[in-house]
Amino acid sequence: MGDLGDIFKAYDVRGVFPDTLDAAGARSIGAAFARTVGGSAAVVAYDMRPSSPELARAFAEGVTGQGLDAVMAGLGSTDMLYFAAGRLELPGAMFTASHNPAQYNGIKMCQAGAAPIGAESGLEQIRRLAERGVPETEGPRGSVTERDLLTEYARHLRSLVDLTGSRPLRVVVDAGNGMGGYTVPAVLGGEVLEELPLTVDPLYFELDGTFPNHPANPLDYDNLVDLQARVRETGADIGLAFDGDADRCFVVDELGEPVPPSAVTALVAVQELAKEPGSKIIHNLITSASVPEIVREHGGVPVRTRVGHSFIKATMAETGAIFGGEHSAHYYFRDFWRADTGMLAAMHVLRVLGSDPRPLSQITAEYTRFAASGEINSEVADQADRMAAAERAYADQAYGVDHLDGLSVTLPDGSWFNLRASNTEPLLRLNVEAPDSAAMAKLRDDVLAVVRA
Repeated sequence: MGDLGDIFKAYDVRGVFPDTLDAAGARSIGAAFARTVGGSAAVVAYDMRPSSPELARAFAEGVTGQGLDAVMAGLGSTDMLYFAAGRLELPGAMFTASHNPAQYNGIKMCQAGAAPIGAESGLEQIRRLAERGVPETEGPRGSVTERDLLTEYARHLRSLVDLTGSRPLRVVVDAGNGMGGYTVPAVLGGEVLEELPLTVDPLYFELDGTFPNHPANPLDYDNLVDLQARVRETGADIGLAFDGDADRCFVVDELGEPVPPSAVTALVAVQELAKEPGSKIIHNLITSASVPEIVREHGGVPVRTRVGHSFIKATMAETGAIFGGEHSAHYYFRDFWRADTGMLAAMHVLRVLGSDPRPLSQITAEYTRFAASGEINSEVADQADRMAAAERAYADQAYGVDHLDGLSVTLPDGSWFNLRASNTEPLLRLNVEAPDSAAMAKLRDDVLAVVRA
């Protein structure tokens, strides 16, 4: 077991198995988790990585050694774990490294009701206890029980979005050998619930944590190539790509073109506002400016927040927001315990598409109003110095400047850029948006020249 402090990140635990995260480490973290969250039981699930079952069992041993029971949900997606934590009102732990390569594994933890655990909400305490070591309880150990929650999870999602009245749709789904290959057949494929008017064309549904076909990271467009080709070849109506733990979903239209996550955020926001007019909608500060614009047009109240699920979830709880979306294809729903679920966002898109005779490219064009750069990383020796230099460079022409999360600068024509420092690497992350592609490219290149000087 390596130094546990090295594997605790801002929102979760992430390490290489077995070099920095092994069974002994998982057992210690499980004991620290149980001591921190308290209560009578915790629910544990895991993804398809070869190391996940062993690590999950060890974590459960740590939990039961503190006198808490462990409810083993077995294989699942991260949003299925959030469902379990919400439905059972138990704290939970999900063993996954999301889209990271096969040698990695990690733990995403939450409080009862799927409330987030991050660096500022319990994760630091868990780290300290795990490093110090937690002695087992002097009382009786907890028990371990198994519970299959897949059908309950699928039924809950179906209760939130009704797809039974959809026009027939052909849907290509690329699970990337990740957990979407387990959850999609249950939710959309009619394996455990009634059939829907959808024909699901599966790509890489075999659960394989070695990722033999491509990395399960749909935000990298290189990993969408197979999905795009299948959509075009078959004349499908839509393509969906899930990441390794299936909490994120990326959408491709009938032309095989990626739909920006900001457009999905705006589309889903409009659906939720139709149900509850005047509601608040969360968007992080690097989603497109079209999101707050469209939210206001539909009578909603946009609320801007920092990047990261713990900030989004906390702001949703504080404001009572009905929905939230991020540029990274994380989508949060009040009716899903404020947790992120790519599956539910995909169902909203399918419902809109299934009730509209137009192709998806025409529908989503209404929600795409600006040109965006995507995230661009620059390796720099002094992150604060380069951000300060960028702020000085635009001091005379900036319409607005704020430091909610890094540096955000808005210009008079509506263009904006954000620079954020990586928590773990000597990188600055740049996002740029402008009214058109030429203006975006110029602003992008000008800011990069300052950052990389």
